[in-house]
Amino acid sequence: MAWFTRDKPSVSTQRGGRTVKTEGLWEKCPGCSQILWRKTLEENGEVCPKCGYHFKIDAFARLKLLLDGEWVEHDKGLRSTDPLEFFDAQPYKQRLANMESRTKLPDAAVSVTGTLNRRKVNVCALELKFIGGSMGCVVGEKITRAIERSLAEKTPLVIVSASGGARMQEGAVSLMQMAKITAGLMRLDEAGIPFVSVLTDPTTGGVTASFAMLGDLNIAEPGALIGFAGPRVIEQTIRQKLPEGFQRSEFLLEHGFLDAVVKRSELKSFISRALDFFAGPVT
Repeated sequence: MAWFTRDKPSVSTQRGGRTVKTEGLWEKCPGCSQILWRKTLEENGEVCPKCGYHFKIDAFARLKLLLDGEWVEHDKGLRSTDPLEFFDAQPYKQRLANMESRTKLPDAAVSVTGTLNRRKVNVCALELKFIGGSMGCVVGEKITRAIERSLAEKTPLVIVSASGGARMQEGAVSLMQMAKITAGLMRLDEAGIPFVSVLTDPTTGGVTASFAMLGDLNIAEPGALIGFAGPRVIEQTIRQKLPEGFQRSEFLLEHGFLDAVVKRSELKSFISRALDFFAGPVT
């Protein structure tokens, strides 16, 4: 593994009597292989200034990107009860505890209420670092409660997806969340309340097969992998080579599966204009 991608503590060296950190200051872009100054990358919203490659960012970075300032977080106390008492390399309960310790989150969804260009919105963002952003009973419940909150307050809903799909450790319980959330979104649609779905890299499996593709507006970041099964699995199943860029957001836009592909820097203003169209300008 290259020195600029190794996951290890910073190395300090002595220069002129000063301690200078030399590790972790650079990042290699997977898109163009350029070596980027980390501070420049952060200032550019974790987007490569050379080729426009969009690096993955966490759920709270998503919220900061979309919302005007402070927000109110909901349902922070929800945790999985391990309905199957699942055990693979380690007990599922232990895996959840490890993930909570590492990410400081109880599960893979963050649900908040805030303002987007002065408009009150409910936003759910999935955290990819928590078991691949997978959807279990907690994610399903948080999103469903956000839908119900939007119904009660007549407030637009935005969901930012980053997920490997339904969580296998919860079996059919996780699959039930697909129907549960979809039923809630049908009520939202009947009430005429806007739902904007933002698909990021990756959005796959049961998340794609349910709420991620059910928005009044389905938009994606450039280069995001979006699909049900991944391209490698599909190639191995059908024993054929897939087209270049298959399941990337630009490919899906070209084939009518998305409404728009929007750069991260333009996402907030794009959603704001869309909500003005759906619900009228903020007065």
